[in-house]
This record gives sequence, C-alpha cells and structure tokens, in this order.
Amino acid sequence: MTKVTFNVTFVIGAVAMYIHRRIEAIVRQAAEGFPAVLVSGPRQSGKTTLLKTLFPDAAYRSFDDPAVQDFAVADPEGFLLQFGEQAVILDEIQYVPGLFSYLKMAIDANRHTHGKWLLTGSQHFSMMHAVSDSLAGRVAILNLLPFSYAEIPADNSSTLKDVLWNGGYPEILLNPAIRDTWLASYIRTYIERDVRQIINVKDLGLFQTFLSLCAANHAQECNLASISRDCGVAQPTVKRWLAILEASFIITLVKPFHANLGKRLVKSPKLYFTDSALVAWLTRQADKEALFHGAMGGAFFEGWIINEIVRVFNNTGKNGEVYFWRSREGLEIDCIIEVNGRRYPLEIKMTATPTLKHAGALEKFLKLSGTGSDRGLVVCNCREAKPLTRNVTALPWSAFMEWLQSI
Repeated sequence: MTKVTFNVTFVIGAVAMYIHRRIEAIVRQAAEGFPAVLVSGPRQSGKTTLLKTLFPDAAYRSFDDPAVQDFAVADPEGFLLQFGEQAVILDEIQYVPGLFSYLKMAIDANRHTHGKWLLTGSQHFSMMHAVSDSLAGRVAILNLLPFSYAEIPADNSSTLKDVLWNGGYPEILLNPAIRDTWLASYIRTYIERDVRQIINVKDLGLFQTFLSLCAANHAQECNLASISRDCGVAQPTVKRWLAILEASFIITLVKPFHANLGKRLVKSPKLYFTDSALVAWLTRQADKEALFHGAMGGAFFEGWIINEIVRVFNNTGKNGEVYFWRSREGLEIDCIIEVNGRRYPLEIKMTATPTLKHAGALEKFLKLSGTGSDRGLVVCNCREAKPLTRNVTALPWSAFMEWLQSI
C-alpha cells in the first residue's frame, strides 16, 4: 500500500491564529485509510483552514476561482493529472460536480494511494448525489461544524451570555467587533448565492422571510402548516426549503423518540439552528442581555446544548443519536441521548434554581423506558450539582460539558 505522507506540524505563520479542532484526529485517520477525504459543512466553518494546516505540503486549488473552475470543466482529466503524485486540496468542489467521475477513474488507477485527494464542499444536494454515485467506498465524508464550547479560546468564552451571543463561527470568535456585519453578509451570501444555486427561488425576499420565521421557531416543534400560512407558500415548498437548510447545515431537525412507550404523540421534528449567533441576528436580538433575559432565552440555551451534543458526536466519531419525547399527557423531555446502547434523558432549563418540578417528566420517562435508560439530568444554569430525586440530578451546564465528553 502506498500512502501519501504529510508534515502535520502546525505552522502559525502560514495559518494565522489557528485554533485546534477536535475533529483533527479523525481527519488524519481518514486520510490514512481512504484515497479521498471530503470535509463538508457550512460556509466559513474553517474547512479550508483545517485541511491547509493538517496537510501543509498538499497543493491547493479553489473552485471559487473562475479560471480554476473553467480548467476543471473544460479538461477534467488534464486538471487532475497536473498534480502527479502530490496530495491536493480541492476547495468548494460542489461547483464542479462533473469532476467526480474523473476523480473515480484517477483513484481506481492507483487505489492503494491514500490521502491524495482532500476535498471541501458545502453540502449541496447535487454534490452529495455525485459523491454517492462516483466515490462510494473511495471517500471518507466528514462534517466540520462551527466551534464547540471545548474549542472556543478561553478569552472568547468567559460567560454563557458571550457564548450564546457570538456563536461558533471562527471569524466572529477571532474578531467579535465584526459580528453584526459578518452575520448580515453571511445570510445575504447564503441566500443570494447558495440558495439560487440549489433551487430556483424567484422571490429571494420570500426565502428571507421563511428563514426568519424558522429562526423564530428555534427549539420548537416544526409546524409545517403554521410556517406555510405565515410565509404564504405551500407546505410541500416549506418541506423542501427546510431540507435545503438542513443540507446546508443551517438547521438541525431532531426527531421524536420512537421507542414503544405507549404514550408517544408527536411525529414532527424539533427545529434548531446550528449557530446561536445566526438565530440572534435573524430574530433581531438587541444585545446579549436581551438575548439572555428575553422571551427566547430558554430556546437559545436549549438549542446551544443540543448543538453541543451533536458537535461532540461529530468531532469524536461517536455513533450517537439525539431525540426528544412528548407523551399524550403533555409530558415532555427536551433531549434523549442514545449512545453505546444507553439512553440519557435530559431536561434543559435556563434556570439557576432547579426544583423537584423539573424532575417530573424525567421520572415518568425513566419508569416507562425501563433498564435501557440511565439516570436523568436537568442541565441548567445552577452553580453546582444537586440531586433532585433518587434518579434525577441537576447539573451545571459547565459540568455537563465535561460529562458529555465522557459518555
């Protein structure tokens, strides 16, 4: 087996202020085991910086460059041959989906060379369809999400208010002064460039309204009929647009728990934006105090915890799932984590004063679900862990972050 080797020393001069990512070990492992690695994820999550830092000796081409894109489209075989034996980072590969079939031939001509083709792309439907058709078994697909709490530099995560206000995108964390300008530009670019490319939306203003309505429903059940009515578009269109937001990593849809507990009521997923700063901008939060103490404060906190769980699973390669649960009696559990054959039910509350009432739904769920579930947790803003019942403990969110790494 031939393996392309790399110098993985971090060169600060080459990548200014690089912040280590928890997914680095998985990316290196994938490059040692697959001919190609695709790092997908939302725009500006740090995909290019990650690959350039981990593989500094690799060549680099960006399909944002019209000349590079034209070369790849006009002469795809010649484009790939120019790199010889050198590893190469091909950035924003979704712009040239026709290249995938030629990549397949290049890989099959030297199948035992691993880590040669290092790809990045936003998760467009056309790109993933092309990957599935052409590179099945030849490519490791990884997702790079915005920074998790564990990745944020200490200076940027001094308080929970700061974390919720600034979110996890690298540009804002490295330069908080540009937050509002960056977010406005990000949304405009996403709608005007990415949405146009994925679907033929005649009225981009209508899609902006739809996006804002979704933000207002952050951490709530996704009611297609309500969004359709408020936005003025048909339900099938709403469903399709939601799928686009999910494929672009703008939102996460959490499904209801499906175990046969005899009391399951809802079938609709809960909608969470993957970054709290985006939600704050779209819902016009005045400042971090208004966000934290306002009507949506609990939703921001719940969404952040849910996204932290997703990020930890993603960055460590754990095969975990996240659900929510609601019974016919109206009992609801914000989150059920399933990992390694165990269930961990959680209530997520902004309160600093957890009480016995916060344990009621957890106790009911634990009784119904039997031996497959561990003790319940109320993740909240309290200062120290506090037992609420024999089976339920209130846990500070900071302690929960440490617990999450251990499961």
